[in-house]
Amino acid sequence: MLETIEWTPQGVVMIDQTLLPTQVKFETCTTYLEVANAIKTMIIRGAPAIGVAAAMGVAIGVQKSENPDADFAKICDTLAATRPTAVNLFWGIERMRRLYHSLNGESVETKRQKMIDEAIRVREEDIAICREIGRHGASLVPDNKTVLTHCNAGALATAGYGTALGVIRAAWESGKNIDVFADETRPFLQGARLTAWELMQDGIPTTLITDNMAGHFLKSGRIGCVVVGADRIAANGDVANKIGTYSVAVLAKENGVPFYVAAPISTLDLTLADGSQIPIEERAAREVTSVFGVPVAPEGVGVCNPAFDVTPNKYVAGIITERGVARAPFTDSLKALMERTDT
Repeated sequence: MLETIEWTPQGVVMIDQTLLPTQVKFETCTTYLEVANAIKTMIIRGAPAIGVAAAMGVAIGVQKSENPDADFAKICDTLAATRPTAVNLFWGIERMRRLYHSLNGESVETKRQKMIDEAIRVREEDIAICREIGRHGASLVPDNKTVLTHCNAGALATAGYGTALGVIRAAWESGKNIDVFADETRPFLQGARLTAWELMQDGIPTTLITDNMAGHFLKSGRIGCVVVGADRIAANGDVANKIGTYSVAVLAKENGVPFYVAAPISTLDLTLADGSQIPIEERAAREVTSVFGVPVAPEGVGVCNPAFDVTPNKYVAGIITERGVARAPFTDSLKALMERTDT
C-alpha cells in the first residue's frame, strides 16, 4: 500500500505530490515550519492527509522546541494558517491541542513522547477509517459499470487506501467488474497526475477525461455512479470539495446517476448550518494561466481561482463514512453518525 505520510526518527516523511506522476520523491520535514510549508504548497494535500500532517507537525514542533509550553500556541497557529477549507486540518490540530493541555504537570520528555505517539495513532486510525469507508461504500458501486471520480481522494489524499478511491478499491477487491473515469481536475490536475497514477498502480482499468467531458459520458448510460471525496461537510449535508465537483453533481442528477461523497467523520463540521458558511480558498492565478510553468493564457488576463466549490445536499445520494452511509435528511443522519460510538 502506498504510504503518503509517515513518522520516522529522521522527521515527517511524505511523498511530494507536486512531482507526480513523473517523479516519485519523498520529502523529509524536520521542523513544524517545514510541515506547514508542505501543506501550504500542496506537497501534501487531501483533507484527511492534511489532518495527519497537521498532527505530526504539532508533534515535531513540540519535539524540537526547547520550551514547548511557550511555543505551543505558535506551533498550532502556524499550521492552522496554511489552508482554510479542509476542516481535517483544524481537527488534527485541536486533537493534539487537547492532549497537550491534558499533560499539564508532566515532564517535557513525557509530553514529547505522548505527542509523537498520538500523531502516529492519528495516521494509523486514518488508514483503518478509510478501509471502513471502503467497506460501507463498495455495495453502492454497480457491477459492470464505470465509476466517475473528480480530483484525488485516494491513498495520496489520506494516510493510505483513500476515501472515494477506497470505495472503488473495495468494490474492485470484492470482485466487481468496474472501471474508472478520472476527471483531469483543472487547474492543478489532481485527477490526471494523481488519481490516474494511483489506480494504474493498482491495476484498476482507468480512463482519463477532461473535466468538460463528464456531461457527455454521464448522459451515455455508461457511468453507474459518481464517487468523490470532501474537504468539509456542513450539518445539512452541503459538501465542499475540489472545484468542479458541483458541476459533476448537477450533471449526475440530471442524468439519473447517483452521486456519492466518501469522507471520514472528521470531515463533518456540524457547527456550520449549511455550505454558504464554508470558507473557500482562493489560489494563485499562475495555476490557471500556466501548466507546469508553460503559459497558456495572455499575460495580464484577469483570473479567478477558487480551489473548492460547494455542492448542495439535494444532489447528494449518500455520504459514506466509516460509521455507515448518511442519507437525506442529512441534518438528522449526519448528527446520528457523529453521535455514534460503535464503529
